Amino acid sequence: MSAAGVTINDVARAAGVSKGLVSLALNGRRGVAEDTRERILTAARDLGWTPNPGARGLSTRRAYALGLILRRAARTIEVDPFFAAFIAGVETVLSERGQVLVLTVVPDRAAEERAYERLAADKRVDGFLLTDLLADDARIGLIQRLGSQAVSLGAPADGSPFPVISRDYDSGIDDLVAHLVELGHRRIAHVSGDERMLHGLRRRERFERATERAGIEPVILHTDFSPEQGAEATKALLDSAAPPTAIVYGNDPMAIAGMGVAHERGLRLPDDLSVTGLDGSQIGTYIYPSLTTLDNDPAGWGVAAATALLRLVEDGVAADVALHPARLVVRASTAPPTAR
Repeated sequence: MSAAGVTINDVARAAGVSKGLVSLALNGRRGVAEDTRERILTAARDLGWTPNPGARGLSTRRAYALGLILRRAARTIEVDPFFAAFIAGVETVLSERGQVLVLTVVPDRAAEERAYERLAADKRVDGFLLTDLLADDARIGLIQRLGSQAVSLGAPADGSPFPVISRDYDSGIDDLVAHLVELGHRRIAHVSGDERMLHGLRRRERFERATERAGIEPVILHTDFSPEQGAEATKALLDSAAPPTAIVYGNDPMAIAGMGVAHERGLRLPDDLSVTGLDGSQIGTYIYPSLTTLDNDPAGWGVAAATALLRLVEDGVAADVALHPARLVVRASTAPPTAR
């Protein structure tokens, strides 16, 4: 019951359906026509009805919450727009169903493991959203041992019993490298992210294959995905004996930091240096010059992951989801190179 005293019976009367159908719709279960579900959700919103998660949990042994545990330095989360948009997508799904997200940020692996164990033991969440998959990711086995459920962003290296939400970046990276080559770039560097994470490793490997096919020897600098290290890598590249004419960064925040370094050096972008990102944050459209990148739709990741995990929790089964491939978005930060 909400603070206003509205009950599920009131929602049923307003929508012109049975109480049981309201329960199915509000819990996101199958067996409700989409137009009927929308009518019920609209009636609930109009009446200001909100569920009582505690009472629902007592009757169904559900927490009506999903867990997201992030093992990253606080500074990388603070400046990476992916997570804010991803969480917004998750909340879009959960708020419609009167459920919540339990977010925990941890500094290291030991704290991460304790967080999973604590949330599962206390039955505070019904399942977990797994991001930043590692090459040797112990979380899959841990969640299995804890008897919980999960959905992962990306496919684990050793497979997984849990549903996978994936997006193909290979074709986008191929198109990005081809775009730079067609512009005339032959000295192309890649500022790679943390390669303990599978997406950082796979992006770098695909970049190397694409440049090798073009007959170009790539220059690779490794970072932790933070803007600070992106800026330092840019300085090292610009100070090298043969500076690149184009730099592909492992994420957009590093690319923006690199552009700041180039501006401080007095370089004209994109004439003196072309710059690209790889994950399509909206902020890239508002900087100068606007950032060439791959579209990524973090909110779409969140919607797909939350929807799949709720289906797994409620029905016991959920299919893998392949999002549309990341496509090249050409903006103003890339151009033919000019002689310095």
